[in-house]
Amino acid sequence: MVDRLNYRIEVTGPVEGRFAEILTPAALDFLAKLDNTFAGRRRELLDARRVRREELQSGEKPLGFLPETRRVREDKSWHVAPTAPGLEDRRVEITGPTDRKMTVNALNSGAKVWLADFEDATSPTWHNVIDGQLNLHDAIRRNIDFTTEAGKRYTIGDEPATIVARPRGWHLVEKHIRIDGRPVSASLVDFGLYFFHNARQLLARGVGPYFYLPKLENHLEARLWNDVFLMAQRELGIPRGTIRATVLIETITAAFEMDEILYELREHAAGLNAGRWDYIFSLIKNFAAHGADFVLPDRAQVTMTVPFMRAYTELLVSTCHQRGAHAIGGMAAFIPSKDPSVNEIAAEKVRADKEREAGDGFDGSWVAHPGLVPICREVFDGVLGGWPNQLGKLREDVHVTAEDLLDVASAGGEVTEAGVRANINVALRYVDAWLRGTGAAAIHNLMEDAATAEIARCQVWQWIRNGTKLEDGTALTRELAVEFLDEELASVRTELGTGNRLDDAYEIFTETALGEKLPSFLTTGAYARYLTDAR
Repeated sequence: MVDRLNYRIEVTGPVEGRFAEILTPAALDFLAKLDNTFAGRRRELLDARRVRREELQSGEKPLGFLPETRRVREDKSWHVAPTAPGLEDRRVEITGPTDRKMTVNALNSGAKVWLADFEDATSPTWHNVIDGQLNLHDAIRRNIDFTTEAGKRYTIGDEPATIVARPRGWHLVEKHIRIDGRPVSASLVDFGLYFFHNARQLLARGVGPYFYLPKLENHLEARLWNDVFLMAQRELGIPRGTIRATVLIETITAAFEMDEILYELREHAAGLNAGRWDYIFSLIKNFAAHGADFVLPDRAQVTMTVPFMRAYTELLVSTCHQRGAHAIGGMAAFIPSKDPSVNEIAAEKVRADKEREAGDGFDGSWVAHPGLVPICREVFDGVLGGWPNQLGKLREDVHVTAEDLLDVASAGGEVTEAGVRANINVALRYVDAWLRGTGAAAIHNLMEDAATAEIARCQVWQWIRNGTKLEDGTALTRELAVEFLDEELASVRTELGTGNRLDDAYEIFTETALGEKLPSFLTTGAYARYLTDAR
């Protein structure tokens, strides 16, 4: 605990090993300045989120392009800042948590960019949060290695990927760092510690402090980030505009404000990214009360090629390139298997997905495993040729309406028993892994993260609420869902054996998928009870 003139900073998590190198008095003072300055605005914006969600759920104020920001959208003269060093070519980006093994493997993967993830791919235990900061600190200084159980040592190669850190979203707090008793914004903890310790070192290496911004719901939240960037640069004497940020468009409300988000961040903006599961989760969450027209089929059937998802991705590419920003595609989550036939089928699907993105004008795309880097790189190499990106492909042929973005019924498809069971099975497995400290979990040959738990359980909730009929005509009731849940729990328990957190995962799923309301699994009572060392 450190007493300052006007406030008290308290670290309640253990300061063990090298953690003191990150949690220095100067770094904590920097966090306190940021949080004291922006805490009030953050709370106001979160309140505004809740109000907007209630308006959308009730139908009181329909979702559309904002009339008050029409000028920003129609003015074609403004552009984002020039591309920053190390971000000119983003044809392959690999994502993953910031543990030591992933840090070394990601930087050596052959990808152009590593999304160093403190958010969905990290279970936010105190150890994971601070250890991740240490690993990035060491990696930037080329002072990191990893030794396997077999004794093989890995170090960073000569051409590592550019690091782009993803802090947690505005809605979360870090309960282990408190100012005058209140927890600090998790966004500012992750951003602030990384920026404070590494900004100057990154500049000395010819790159800069770069970030992915998750879960934004509107341009005012982007404006808050921009003001944070301005203050952070000013406090450390870093040139204004050094920071670059890529925003994940993973909420339905943000999809209607892409121009505005880029505009607010324009001197710091690097691009936008088209996510998937969180975007669909946001759509269900905001339109849960709107009946069958907003009920989606099995998760596996909601591909990026269904009309409402295609409208979203084409609008993103067009918006980005009109403003000189990079458009980054979605995740290839497949994990190479020991079964060659599985790998062959999956590789074909990954290739087809990346060919669609490259053909649509995306400048790059994500993979979850180093084994997929060559496929993604080959596809984009074939389209880019000698160019680093496709910023010149303006996609002036794209004309997307509000109706296109909200045409959920265009997805077609059906809800099947297998689809319901798959959602339950994967959610149980993932939440179990997350409670045990693993945020990126290999499940059924796919790398799943927190967005998986959100979409899997909210679909079940939506199907129950609407009495959706399965392929045999049976309506999915809560009772039937509980029957499936019990059977899947028994199956997963048999496979995983002892030492798991499946009972806790079961309670969390029950609370967040089978109740009347649709809370985030991160905010449940079960979460608070069982993950005692998390946020």
